[in-house]
Amino acid sequence: MLKFNFLITLISLLILSSASAQIKVSGKVIDGKTKRPVAYADVTLPNAGTFTTTNTDGSFYLESVENDSIIEVSLDGYEFFEQELTSKVNYNFTITLIPDGSVRENSTVELDEATVTNRKKKYKNKKENPAYAILNELWKRKRRNGLRIVPQYEYEEYEKLQFDLNNVDSALTKSKLFKDMEFIFERIDTSEITGKAYLPAFLNESVYKVYGKNEPSRRERKDLLANKSSGFDDNEIVTQTLKNLYKEFDIYENRLNFFNKNFVSPVARDGFSVYEYELTDTINLDGIDCYRIKYYPKRDGELTFVGDVYISMNTYAVKEVSMQSTRNIDVNFVRDIFVNLQYEVKNDSIFYPKRDYILLDMALMNKKAKAKGLFAHRTVSYKNFDFETPHPDDFYNERNYDPYTSGAFEKDDLYWAGARHEKLSKNEDGIYETLDSLQQVPRFKRIVKSVEILGSGYWNVWKAIDIGNLYSSVGYNEIEGFRLRAGARTYFTQNDMWRIAGYLAYGFGDKQFKYGAEARFMFNKFNRFQIGGGTKRDIEQLGVQLTTSDGIMTRSFASSSIFNQGANDKLSHINKTNIYTSIDPLKNFTIRFDGNYQTTRAADPNLFNIGYNQHGWDENHLIDTNVSLSLIARPGAKFSRYGIDRYEHTTLAPTIMLRYTKGFSGLFNSEFNYDKIQFLFTKPFLVGSFGRSNVVFEAGKTFQGLPLSLLSVIPGNESYGQVPGTFTQLDYYEFVTDTYTTFTLDHHFNGWILNKIPLIKKLKVREVGFIRAAWGDISAESLNMNRSDIPYLAPHDKIYFEYGFGIENIGWGNFRPLRVDFNWRGNYLEIPDARKFGVTVGMDMSF
Repeated sequence: MLKFNFLITLISLLILSSASAQIKVSGKVIDGKTKRPVAYADVTLPNAGTFTTTNTDGSFYLESVENDSIIEVSLDGYEFFEQELTSKVNYNFTITLIPDGSVRENSTVELDEATVTNRKKKYKNKKENPAYAILNELWKRKRRNGLRIVPQYEYEEYEKLQFDLNNVDSALTKSKLFKDMEFIFERIDTSEITGKAYLPAFLNESVYKVYGKNEPSRRERKDLLANKSSGFDDNEIVTQTLKNLYKEFDIYENRLNFFNKNFVSPVARDGFSVYEYELTDTINLDGIDCYRIKYYPKRDGELTFVGDVYISMNTYAVKEVSMQSTRNIDVNFVRDIFVNLQYEVKNDSIFYPKRDYILLDMALMNKKAKAKGLFAHRTVSYKNFDFETPHPDDFYNERNYDPYTSGAFEKDDLYWAGARHEKLSKNEDGIYETLDSLQQVPRFKRIVKSVEILGSGYWNVWKAIDIGNLYSSVGYNEIEGFRLRAGARTYFTQNDMWRIAGYLAYGFGDKQFKYGAEARFMFNKFNRFQIGGGTKRDIEQLGVQLTTSDGIMTRSFASSSIFNQGANDKLSHINKTNIYTSIDPLKNFTIRFDGNYQTTRAADPNLFNIGYNQHGWDENHLIDTNVSLSLIARPGAKFSRYGIDRYEHTTLAPTIMLRYTKGFSGLFNSEFNYDKIQFLFTKPFLVGSFGRSNVVFEAGKTFQGLPLSLLSVIPGNESYGQVPGTFTQLDYYEFVTDTYTTFTLDHHFNGWILNKIPLIKKLKVREVGFIRAAWGDISAESLNMNRSDIPYLAPHDKIYFEYGFGIENIGWGNFRPLRVDFNWRGNYLEIPDARKFGVTVGMDMSF
């Protein structure tokens, strides 16, 4: 059966290859003496002018539309190899290189990876290497993108995004999963980079007009002139997700951001400490004579590339660069990265982008070469530059252009035939027809619906009514016992300008119903002006956030956890009503005004007392009426959809929030006048090659004495789960303040340490280090007001801190969601029942 499947696959590939009249060669290069793979050898089709470099496992793939009957392989230290090709398609081609008798002590053999590299010359220091002199001239000239230094600019940009299912074989084509959908396999093709058979699955094309101004401050407007996408209803999220895989970077920077990990640029100033460079020859590109420098990593397991960089002989600027990741890249779900960047070189100090192409080979279950996966392509080209036409400042406001009313999504085929910067291949052009046909297949619709339910947690049951969130249906705590929750929401389209949602819950322990309902309306999709309101009656764990959310449809994780380190009995019963309005006067900057009315009492006074002294008598039921003004900035954040609910994509964008809250005594029987100000800053930072740091800083002050439920509690965590923003070794209400400052630093080393340890590096686990600190104070007025049995304590004598390390990326294959943290309490160990050490477990699916 295996032989039959292989035969069918081979015949299919041969037929496809012959039909396209292309030269296709794939295989391995091995050492004639050791029989081990040879890495970084040049493989060329000389008459077609096509070449590539073997990867760390000696593999290569070449493809050309030009006829060529000769293949050549060369590498310093080996005899030149040349052979005539007997057919246009040559798979599993094995090439044996014979050592040329040069000094063998300069060769290196890495037995763990079964890789051989052989260099004819070994330089005593980097300055003896001819490539160093060229790169040094490049470093001397501080290159700048010309678009950033002219007074104004505009140009046209064409972007093509594509998903393909790769490693398509006969077993897949006959799978029951594709019953009634077999027609999609008519479009199987072969990648000209990897040689893998693939099936185009998604295509999105966009044409933009980009306007920019650098003086007196930099501003840019990007108008979507046209968009064409294959038939998914939620293609905007698919498109933006694909875009978000690619980060903007400057090749002249020392580190390049891929998947929020810093890879070493091939022209980094410290490149010689990471890469081997070889000046191979000169080549003419677009009429410009260029040096060709081949580079490859010195060590295994680092975030590096292998490829070629072409540097102008006159200006010492990068004209073109190709980059391919090494086979053992330690990025989940990613087998391979291929990048080709082309530039227009204007003079000694200025360049412009010409064309960018990036291919990501994404693995689904595991990263084995033959495992099923996805190709994710992005092609961007630039033309029609104009540096002369000025525009007034207001012109650069992105809100002056609405693609939804301009007809950008309604362009016909005639428009696209003239608008594309490069013609679609036959298979690319057929994706639209294929996906439109799939939309008519009931089985496909059911698959898409199942994926939508798993992703959103909501299930459409009738017209525009969804039920959910299914993932919050069951919970448990000491007061409610087991808890069931059922919710619903309106959902007409992904860009609804209004939404109504609600839930009903029941606790089998306290035998009480809880509920919540909320309605929100947005009037303008550009400035996102909206109003909303809601109410809820529920059991919650207060004191697990310093900067709390004013929303109604939220629930604290801490009050729903099943396994806890503590009793989890300090819960509160709340009745809350909220109304709000908000507007975004600038992109990613929100001004929000909230009005809140809330009553709070202990869920079980016998277990938790929140009583306080007021007007000479004891109270255990607090009424609070307040308003708050919040200023929220998210510079650099990226969203899909424009409706009232947007999908936010993972970025390195910070969150900066400043909030002022005013409490009113006597308004709706409220009992306290108070003023509170709070500040929040969070941001991930890439730290060179050492990983990523997540920083959280919070500070706040309440200017009057208040009861416990209105004070600022340093967030504790009595669960075994990892809850962001909390202190793992603190109990709930252990530290209570009216003035506070907290700081949290989590550093993800991405295997920078463990990947250097033999045997352990094969596990592909990664290390995390963290420290959390808090300082706070509580006034005598607040202390005297509260009569709880809890001895209120603020960490004002010394800063409270806890620290530890974690192991993340635990799992198997590409499924590595687990993280285990080991936490130590740094001080205040004298407090009764203080938890000195704890282990917490969390989940995080990341690259």
